[in-house]
Amino acid sequence: MAESEVHKWQTQQDGFASLTQSKGPMPKPGKDEVLVKISAVALNFRDTEVVMGLYNHHKSVEAGKPDPLVPCSDMCGTVVAVGESSGSSGVTWNVGDRVLSTFNQGHLSGQIDAAGMGTGLGLPLEGVLQTYRVFPVTGLVKAPSYLSDDEAACLPIAAVTAWMAINQFRPLGQPGGKGETVLLQGTGGVSVSGLQIAHAAGAQTIITSSSDAKLERAKGLGADHVINYRTNPDWEKTVMEITGQRGADIILECGGAQTLRKSFDSVAFGGTIACIGYLSGKQDEPGDRTNVNLLALLRNVTLKGILNGPRDRFEEMIRFYETHGIHPVVDKVFEFGEAASAFEYLFQGSHFGKVVIKVAA
Repeated sequence: MAESEVHKWQTQQDGFASLTQSKGPMPKPGKDEVLVKISAVALNFRDTEVVMGLYNHHKSVEAGKPDPLVPCSDMCGTVVAVGESSGSSGVTWNVGDRVLSTFNQGHLSGQIDAAGMGTGLGLPLEGVLQTYRVFPVTGLVKAPSYLSDDEAACLPIAAVTAWMAINQFRPLGQPGGKGETVLLQGTGGVSVSGLQIAHAAGAQTIITSSSDAKLERAKGLGADHVINYRTNPDWEKTVMEITGQRGADIILECGGAQTLRKSFDSVAFGGTIACIGYLSGKQDEPGDRTNVNLLALLRNVTLKGILNGPRDRFEEMIRFYETHGIHPVVDKVFEFGEAASAFEYLFQGSHFGKVVIKVAA
């Protein structure tokens, strides 16, 4: 690929088969910006929805989106050019620095809002599935030196989301987990990241999957208890048995419509259900009369939606990863020209951990 050009994948949000490659002139960083050469991009379930035109439940991301759109948000790369600095951000980068993108570029600290949601990479902003991209200096964090590019690219959404699910209500700099029970649903990127974080923190971990082979792999990552929800559809009762009828302190709720009631039935008094995904659907079954208000009251439960996290908590998580030497689980790596196949593979759901596209050596 010519170094004077940017090569990128673009979508008009009409399916994987319609992804197209294009190229353009090399961009230049402006004030408080840097140009990054992208080495690796990690895919998320959100990316498959964007490319299929199904990511439409956050209205704050609809305005001003590019058409066609460069998808994806998670990358590891190297700073190759630095623009003029105003000094106002307090963040500086040097050529050669190895960096990771933050998902919502404008979410630096505290609670996300509509304005922050409007700075999401890969919708509404141009994403990272390209060879070079300009970023604001505040839209990056330092990549851990002990991780490969492929591993480091897995951190921005999956790991940060898991970190926030476990530590949302704890003060910055005081991560917990020791002595708690954390329940992980499934073996996708967020749940596997959550398993690694919770295990390193000293929590008891329970993970579910429909695959015994995946559950065996989860044991190798520190899962204390595994449940096959296909052969054990009443898995919520098993969680209660494992915990001596106490329930899980934190549940990473990735299933959605068909698992939320079971999460309420297996959470501890005063526990947190972190709503992350909706792999089993976004809407309840017809005729479902579940009273979420009553379910929350029964065990004094906090039901918290998790939309990734701010830059400062990303940096906090990286320090935790470095302390414990955690390596993200990379299931499969695709070449840059195989982007459509990578999306298809992720969407099929057979992966364990993360799927990565290698952009440049």
